[in-house]
Amino acid sequence: MELIADRLTKQYGSKIAVDRMSFELKKGVIGLLGANGAGKTTLMRMMCGILSPTSGELSYNGLSVTSEEYRNVLGYLPQDFGYYPEFTGKDFLMYFCALKGLDKKAAKARCAELLDLVGLKDVAGVKVKKYSGGMKQRLGIAQALINRPEVLILDEPTAGLDPKERVRFRNLIEELGKESIVVLSTHIVSDVEHIADRIIMMKSGQIIWQGSWKESDGSLEDFYLKEFE
Repeated sequence: MELIADRLTKQYGSKIAVDRMSFELKKGVIGLLGANGAGKTTLMRMMCGILSPTSGELSYNGLSVTSEEYRNVLGYLPQDFGYYPEFTGKDFLMYFCALKGLDKKAAKARCAELLDLVGLKDVAGVKVKKYSGGMKQRLGIAQALINRPEVLILDEPTAGLDPKERVRFRNLIEELGKESIVVLSTHIVSDVEHIADRIIMMKSGQIIWQGSWKESDGSLEDFYLKEFE
């Protein structure tokens, strides 16, 4: 289980959004940390095969990220995820299960499992328009997990959440990282400081630091603020 970027670059005219990034990601939680505009979303969209790099390569276990085989093991929650307000939480997941090719029996079982996992079992029959921001984000994570992904990419999943929801998210993501490669982007240090097995810090499209902060006695927030002050 290995996601590899080799000199990955994305350029828009004269602007370089991602600048010759190289890394190898293995099972665990990877925190992609950087200020807004650092290039995190562009990088994650390339990881999902949505954007094509200007140069460089991305592969997973030897597969191109544009291949159908890779998409079958990928889960993705974009920063701006669309919801169907008149659907119930269960209907919403059933719809995505159908898109993923699950038959009705398998879809019902998977939906029940996921709604319980993300703490939405008791509101499965409630329309999404009545969900709080945190509940919608948990529903978004549930849809990203339908196919039991080996690679899970979450773009700013805690944006706008209250402190209680942030803690719930961090606990869930930490568990998911035991079985998958989980890439979580954020500009909030506390979202990744204690759960990330590895942190990649980005600035102006480049990696300015990467490694395991769990093995450090220092303060990630102090280091982060110093780099971005």
